[in-house]
Amino acid sequence: LQIPLRVYSSDGKLIAEFGEMRRSPIQFADIPQDFIHALLSAEDDNFANHYGVDPSSLMRAATQLLKSGQIQTGGSTITMQVAKNFFLSSERSFSRKINEILLALQIERELSKDEILELYVNKIYLGNRAYGIEAAAQIYFGKSINDLSLAELAMIAGLPKAPSRFNPLSNPQRSKERRDWILGRMLHLGHIDKTRHDEAIAEEVNARYHVATPELAAPYIAEMARAEMVGRFGSDAYTAGYRVTTTVPSDLQDFANKALRQGLMDYDRRHGYRGPETRLPGMTRDAWLGELVKMRSMGGLEPAVVSQVEQSGVMVLTRSGTEEAISWDAIKWARPFLNTNSLGPAPRKPADVLAVGDVIRVQRGEQGELLMAQLPAAQSALVSLDPRDGAILALVGGFSFEQSNYNRAVQAKRQPGSSFKPFIYSAALDNGYTAASLVNDAPIVFQEAGMREAWRPKNDNNTFLGPIRMREALYKSRNLVSIRLLQELGMENALAYITRFGFNRQDLPPNFSLALGTANLTPLEIASGWCAFANTGYRIQPYLVQRIESRDGTLLFEANPPRVPGTPQRVSADSAEEIPVEAPAKATRIIDERTAFIMTSMLQDVIRRGTGRRAMALGRSDLAGKTGTTNESKDSWFSGYNGDYVTTVWAGFDQPESLGRNEYGGTVALPIWMSYMGAALKDKPEYLPPEPKGIVTLRIDPLSGRLATPDTPGAYFEVFKSEDSPPPMSEFEQGYGIPGSPLPFDEGAPIDLF
Repeated sequence: LQIPLRVYSSDGKLIAEFGEMRRSPIQFADIPQDFIHALLSAEDDNFANHYGVDPSSLMRAATQLLKSGQIQTGGSTITMQVAKNFFLSSERSFSRKINEILLALQIERELSKDEILELYVNKIYLGNRAYGIEAAAQIYFGKSINDLSLAELAMIAGLPKAPSRFNPLSNPQRSKERRDWILGRMLHLGHIDKTRHDEAIAEEVNARYHVATPELAAPYIAEMARAEMVGRFGSDAYTAGYRVTTTVPSDLQDFANKALRQGLMDYDRRHGYRGPETRLPGMTRDAWLGELVKMRSMGGLEPAVVSQVEQSGVMVLTRSGTEEAISWDAIKWARPFLNTNSLGPAPRKPADVLAVGDVIRVQRGEQGELLMAQLPAAQSALVSLDPRDGAILALVGGFSFEQSNYNRAVQAKRQPGSSFKPFIYSAALDNGYTAASLVNDAPIVFQEAGMREAWRPKNDNNTFLGPIRMREALYKSRNLVSIRLLQELGMENALAYITRFGFNRQDLPPNFSLALGTANLTPLEIASGWCAFANTGYRIQPYLVQRIESRDGTLLFEANPPRVPGTPQRVSADSAEEIPVEAPAKATRIIDERTAFIMTSMLQDVIRRGTGRRAMALGRSDLAGKTGTTNESKDSWFSGYNGDYVTTVWAGFDQPESLGRNEYGGTVALPIWMSYMGAALKDKPEYLPPEPKGIVTLRIDPLSGRLATPDTPGAYFEVFKSEDSPPPMSEFEQGYGIPGSPLPFDEGAPIDLF
């Protein structure tokens, strides 16, 4: 029995079903008695008494053949049909019929009547890709076979003879005639009384097409799971009835879907209305409906046609055939889009925006009202991981899978900008630098052989701050500091260190632009690397498939990935006894635990006082993160975490172009991150890894980075590895400055020349 592949969330909600045959096998004990009577009345009323072959039926078929010269009926019993469906073709020939008879006799010797009937009702094709009676009940009536009325059961029992001719969707009249004939046979054979017969005859045909509606919208997750299953099992993945449980909880995926879609629509609205998707003026209402049914819903936005334009708003015709109003308040946002940086004048009335025949998108507001919308031109991706074992907790690869199957979370390699800087800073901390180390934020000029002109990197606001503490440089995202750190580390040493986080060496440019985030990396790769900061320094491998079960519920695979020591395995209570669970592999430590602790402290300051300040609105003190914006704002990033979740958000255009003059990581990606993390962490206690051994907290002079004296003005507390604690200031340093410190800073003169 070919059963489709089904993919579920970690809490058991259906995400997707893959396979040509829709089939849900049931056991004989679950088949309604009324259906058994209806089926046998129609197909084989002597089933209980014959031994696989019914001589009277065969004689009747032979008589019809002699009279007409053609095969009218095959005289097949249920058992003979089982033999044909499982072992033979549908060819009409005497040789096939003889084989069918012989096989039926053998089947009757081997199986009970109940077993034969169970095979039959699960194997038969009943139209519309439905195989078996449970699938047919779901497709035609949207209910389980056990929930159908007598009339509905009789209608399904009428399908095996000719699924297309008696199909209740394409031929409802013929289907009803066959249903009524079967009900009459049931009455004649004494299976139902006259009252039930008459009630069933009077019942209207209410069949309509039902598809298995996913309980969770996660198409990018579904496609990733499908690809992995095909990689494991080949084409059998679609037919063997595998049940795949992913690591994704439905609530977190819902939060991610809503956050990304709303964030993109908010950005899109800031840049104006690009006009209707198409115009259909001068058409009738029926013609409009005909065009609307050809259009798909995308990201929760439904197509609609403007049918009336009034002073108070507009009326639109939706795909359901209803007309609804959109108020002026839901339209006035639609200033004309001129270009990424410019908008036209604000509209004064609905007619300034919309005309009759315009095809637009609409969505439901919180109060159920209809709102005007448009499909965003920009795209985004969100990945959320458990930093302790790499489980994918939520993933969205774009605004709408229907709009584009391209999974930007795992396929789009883009420059991460400043969200890459923490890897440079981490390397510095593991090579003797501290959060209090002073680094010169001053101009640098690079001129090498073969370069047509010198490279003069700059900060985003084209200013320079001179000697600055590493902590402050990170939360202020000073580009020149990152470049100087990379210079001091050395390119080869830095590349060797950064690849520990799981990045491919070929994706990392071997030049100083790496410090500015010019690597080409996917959101999933960035999130995976950031997990080391959240989990005290371990490298994890992201994974999606938690468990795979066979059609009969046998556990075939249970994920047991390397994970941070002390992390429990994601295994359901009933699976531990089904398959022995090997001792988990310990994740590989890639950075010092204290380095991860200090990096978290520094990245918390990005939110408290840096480019991620908006995240303070979440009211949590356990969040750390970093924005990222590439040249001309072509890419917007935010990566952040607490001890429970590491989440990365990217936003931009598929074909790189500017998001706009005033659009950054903090204006596009960060609001999406905040919406998701705010919902995911709601009512969860604050959590960050505890302070490790070997960390000291000292009072520091902000000007020198050395230990402060009791009377040092502006002194602050900083965390250090114990072996990297700064020395106290000498009397000479206190009185005359620090030997070797830079001369007074002159913005007009480059400090270093390479």
